[in-house]
Amino acid sequence: MVLAADPQTSPPALELTRVVKSFGPVIALRSGSLRLAAGSIHALVGENGAGKSTLVKIIAGLYRRDSGEFTLGGRSVDFTSTAQSKAAGIAVIYQEPTLFPDLSVTENIFMGRQPTNRVGRIDRRAMREEAVRIFERLGVRLDPDRVTEGLSIADQQIIEIAKAISLDARVLIMDEPTAALSGVEVERLFAVARSLRDEGRALLFISHRFDEVFALCDTVTVMRDGAYVDTTPLADTTVDDLVRQMVGRDVTELFPKLPADVGDVVLSVEGLTRRGVFTDISFDLRAGEIVGLAGLVGAGRSEVARAIFGVDSYESGSVTLHGAHLPKGNPQKATARGVALVPEDRRKQGLVLDDGVSRNVTLAIRSKLAKWGLIWTGLENAAARVWASRLEVKTNALDAETGTLSGGNQQKVVLGKWLATEPTVLIVDEPTRGIDVGTKSEVHRLLSELAQQGIAILMISSELPEVLGMADRVLVMREGRLTGQFSRAEATPEAVMFAATADAEAAA
Repeated sequence: MVLAADPQTSPPALELTRVVKSFGPVIALRSGSLRLAAGSIHALVGENGAGKSTLVKIIAGLYRRDSGEFTLGGRSVDFTSTAQSKAAGIAVIYQEPTLFPDLSVTENIFMGRQPTNRVGRIDRRAMREEAVRIFERLGVRLDPDRVTEGLSIADQQIIEIAKAISLDARVLIMDEPTAALSGVEVERLFAVARSLRDEGRALLFISHRFDEVFALCDTVTVMRDGAYVDTTPLADTTVDDLVRQMVGRDVTELFPKLPADVGDVVLSVEGLTRRGVFTDISFDLRAGEIVGLAGLVGAGRSEVARAIFGVDSYESGSVTLHGAHLPKGNPQKATARGVALVPEDRRKQGLVLDDGVSRNVTLAIRSKLAKWGLIWTGLENAAARVWASRLEVKTNALDAETGTLSGGNQQKVVLGKWLATEPTVLIVDEPTRGIDVGTKSEVHRLLSELAQQGIAILMISSELPEVLGMADRVLVMREGRLTGQFSRAEATPEAVMFAATADAEAAA
């Protein structure tokens, strides 16, 4: 076993120095530098648009650098394809793995390079035995014969790691691997990452979650505006230091909670039940109030939000808006009456990625923009420009494809789409997932301003500091039931986590 090495003194497993990459007139990477040592876990942090993804894609062989140096094990390389990068011992594990859903776990691990027996047939027994050995080595239990369709994101990522090990990858890059994982799944992934580090492999961990960076990594590199800023051992830095380097300024208030006058009840949920998903959910939401809905992944929070908005139905209970019954299973009527839902998965549920910014911002108000049955581009652009400007969406043009924007700017477009409907109730599901710390602060400030204007906000978040920092009142769910309700003063990390993890009876 190889002990974790000092990234500053060990020979680099991989090194990039002053790498530049442009796309026409747009400079995506002005001066990218990164040094990974064998036997270490190295964090790469920076705001969305800082150049992290471009740097990773150069390492993975998706892009070729315009200039700068790229060495692997001390040898200069210039990959022209992902196949070359993989053959050189580099593996990238993305946030959303790309596996063949109709094939087994083992078949996915060895896809395209299946071992054969003496007569030239695929040796399925040898593949299975090797898969079992890899999973035992990683300390995870996963059925090698199971079809991958239906597996959790966490298990799919383990399969990708097993694939990398079977290829004897010496450099592994994990790009936002924990965004969709529960706490238990994150701990399992971290245990696997540490075992790979102890084998002498070099790992690059990209995340916006500082608690995970400090818990897992040895060293951190900061990027800003397409350029290298600094590399330092994590033992010698703080979250405040990293934030300052990332955004180029002090972010003294990540949760800018503005005072707001809490008014009358706007939304009332009574006994909402959907068999096997959530049971007897009851709460009120008042004008000018931010209510945080906390709980572990799988507690049923998103499902409750979707039922209130009408995306999903429910068997019993009721939802009233301004004292009048809100029909179930009808998001169009919910929208018309002033309810808006910013979904958890912005790319799949909130945006049309191939459409421009203006088209996405005006999707929910197109009927209001129509004249004689036609949508006028001028009116569409004028309406979109208001929200693009107010939310400071960074884009070269309103007709730029939304899929080309950073995650933070995509989230602003989704928010703009629903704010354009002028809602009185705004439901936001994981509003800052996958976006950088600077943009998080902007989103938090916006939510606080909206509450100050009298909008009632239900905020679902898996980030406890976000819930505690922004909510006037905190509701906690566990296994489809409400198990706790706390005022802002009562909501401590211990109280909320107890309600999220203890038996419902004990937490009530």
